[in-house]
Amino acid sequence: MLSQKIKCKVFADLHQQDDVFLIPNPWDIGSAKVLQGLGFKALATTSSGLAYTLGRADGEVTLEEKLFHCSELAANTTIPINADFENGFADDPETVAHNVLKVASTGIAGCSIEDFSRDALSLYDFNLAVERVQAAVEAVATLDFPFQLTARAENLLRGINDLDDTIKRLQAFEAVGANILYAPGICSLVDLKQITSELKSPFNVLAPFFRGVSVNELAEAGAKRISIGGGLNWAAVNPILKAGKEMLEKGTFNWTAEMAPNGEVKKLFG
Repeated sequence: MLSQKIKCKVFADLHQQDDVFLIPNPWDIGSAKVLQGLGFKALATTSSGLAYTLGRADGEVTLEEKLFHCSELAANTTIPINADFENGFADDPETVAHNVLKVASTGIAGCSIEDFSRDALSLYDFNLAVERVQAAVEAVATLDFPFQLTARAENLLRGINDLDDTIKRLQAFEAVGANILYAPGICSLVDLKQITSELKSPFNVLAPFFRGVSVNELAEAGAKRISIGGGLNWAAVNPILKAGKEMLEKGTFNWTAEMAPNGEVKKLFG
């Protein structure tokens, strides 16, 4: 089992290599072990996927539940884990910093902080958003391992189509020391190129917004890291919906032809 320090170093190095890398998002231990067994070099949690496992909507998971989930995934995998840490489970910078240290203590290699308040359902004021990231950066700087902080600008994901403000926020997050930058909701290669051309730090792209676009095309547009968000979780839920409807409406079990081979999954568990 690799130490957390080594996992953090591996994760940091992935962002500095020439090639883009994929970081899929498992929602439980089983999906994490399958993805690791397939050969992915790092994984990330998904807030919507975790909420689904608890029978809740995205944004309804508590800090304690998030910390337990992160510790479970870190303890049951041997590759770096990045946490979708939502808004840091606080509004004020001091508490965000405190909570980031809590999630860093679970054994993961990094986390993301977004500039959207799920309580107020609005973006944080620009200055407060920057102060929150800066506080998190200063907190992780006290650790004896290179914990990677991703700063998220949520404009586009939240329906605010303001590319200029998105870039302004990302540049400010970069200036205060965020390791990786992220603006979920970008859906065109043109916009992606514009954003990444204004930044120096590694940039994360959310793949489900780029259906039909290849990994190579995203890399050419400036992506360094490609995540899936809750996409895999919801893709896995769809067969359950179809199978349930088939049994109830048709009284048949044809869905069993699509079952994953048990032996193959066991091998991936390691």
